[in-house]
Amino acid sequence: MNGKTTETGDRLGADADVFYDALADAHEGLTLEQCLRMDTRLILILASRIGDIDYLKAALAAARRGAK
Repeated sequence: MNGKTTETGDRLGADADVFYDALADAHEGLTLEQCLRMDTRLILILASRIGDIDYLKAALAAARRGAK
């Protein structure tokens, strides 16, 4: 861990690229609808694992800001 965090507690550091590649690979060969279902399922799995509603709300807000 490099000690740097964002408001949502990013702890991936150099592994962010590894995760991004794995995420892209997981989408390969799926239709747009299948990708959206997979992403929704992944979000729910990770949210359940995190279990902190304030953290999850901050993550939603950060993601929304990044989408505009």
